[in-house]
Amino acid sequence: MTDPTSAPIDHPKIRAELVAFGFSWLKNISWNEDETALAAKALAEGEVQQTHTGALVATTGAHTGRSPKDKYIVMDDSTARSVWWDQNRPMSTKHFETLKTDFLNHARLRNVFVQDLEACADPAHLLNARVITEFAWHSLFMRHLLKPSTQDDFISGLTIIDLPSFKADPARHGTSSETVIAIDFTSKTVLIGGTAYAGEMKKAVFTYLNYVLPEAGVLPMHCSANVGAHGDTAIFFGLSGTGKTTLSADPSRTLIGDDEHGWSDAGVFNMEDGCYAKVINLSIEAEPDIFAATERSHTILENVVVDLTRGKPDFGDGSLTENTRAAYPLSAITNASTTRMGPAPKTIIMLCADAFGVLPPLAKLNAEQAMDMYLAGYTAKLAGTERGVKHPEATFSACFGAPFLPRHPKVYAAMLGKIMAKHNVRCFLLNTGWTGGAYGTGSRIKLSETRAMLAAILSGQLDQVSYRIDENFGFSVPLAVPGVDVELLHPRDCWSDASAFDAAADNLSSMFEKALKNLKPTAIN
Repeated sequence: MTDPTSAPIDHPKIRAELVAFGFSWLKNISWNEDETALAAKALAEGEVQQTHTGALVATTGAHTGRSPKDKYIVMDDSTARSVWWDQNRPMSTKHFETLKTDFLNHARLRNVFVQDLEACADPAHLLNARVITEFAWHSLFMRHLLKPSTQDDFISGLTIIDLPSFKADPARHGTSSETVIAIDFTSKTVLIGGTAYAGEMKKAVFTYLNYVLPEAGVLPMHCSANVGAHGDTAIFFGLSGTGKTTLSADPSRTLIGDDEHGWSDAGVFNMEDGCYAKVINLSIEAEPDIFAATERSHTILENVVVDLTRGKPDFGDGSLTENTRAAYPLSAITNASTTRMGPAPKTIIMLCADAFGVLPPLAKLNAEQAMDMYLAGYTAKLAGTERGVKHPEATFSACFGAPFLPRHPKVYAAMLGKIMAKHNVRCFLLNTGWTGGAYGTGSRIKLSETRAMLAAILSGQLDQVSYRIDENFGFSVPLAVPGVDVELLHPRDCWSDASAFDAAADNLSSMFEKALKNLKPTAIN
């Protein structure tokens, strides 16, 4: 049998295009190979293991999550005033050009894997992305996450070069470590080195779209989305681990996408064509669709521990990281949309995982409260989502995605406010965090109860019930929800020490005020 990695591969067209980009003396070039070919090469090179069902298990070493402190945007004449530099780290044009030259030299005499892909389901906002990697499994990962292009005249609108074996030199490249994620909006180029965490590629595409789409009148969103039988689209804002993927994968509704979307005059569209689900403690009983996707041949399980004797994943083992992931095409979900598009949303659900245990599990937000919650982006930063985070920490991430916002949050907030008013959208807060005490003392709200509350929202049941005003945050909290313990709707009653609850609520309220102080939306010219 021929070793699939030893057979020479040469495509004059793609080789000429890579040479024109700046590559030279490349060895073999894998160009738009399918799942089967990429999986075979990843296995032959020892990049991955295989489970008993044919899924591929990859480990990423020291980096099991994103490295936000190693992410840079090139500051030049066009970005100096348009980028939110309070959040984003600048890199000079000179440093980026040096880095790019060194990346291209590092690739000499290496095999590379090239995928020509498409982001954004709406043809009016299609982005062609060429992804060049040194690992076969990284190429397969991006083939899962974006749509393989069938264009004969493919012209890249964004080029990503991902070389985990490349080590940045802080003195030479202006970085803070050997790890680098550098984005140049002007040349439409992304360089990723020193990390094998595949999520960096996915989020680089999202960051780029967050920069360019507002200029086209499209609101980019870190959210999942689904649609009911009557065209009632719902979007779920939330940071990683708050339940976007889990709650949007509802068998009674059609899944538009699980993580990144755009909202244009035509409606909502998925930026991706795949899912990147957290799978720590995954079970077939709680999340049957996602569990089934993990057993699909060629699904990538990232940093999931596998029983070597049986080839069976242990989703309860977080010894490598709590941020275990599964990457698979959207088509692996049985009720996924074939168009990845939907009408303008009627309902917005803002997810958080309150680590203090004081927010109500469900609340209806008025327009001003919705804007404040969107700007604050409160949740608990869950273990493993970012490097060095070992336990949940309270965090505020503007627009539920500050690490991916090149522009100031006011830009996105102003767009959201206008589009909500135009479509008369209702908004709810759904807290998937703790009750009866803070993290470490209280307990996590049960998924079954969260789903019952979500069902009440989407069915319209909450339009018929009575509400009380939360004494700490002013939210409208339903007095009763079918299938939910009434006591759960009164967080203070769930604590054994009412005075401790009051102190925690005051503390969180003060944190909200501080987070919002400099982010309140104003008129945008």
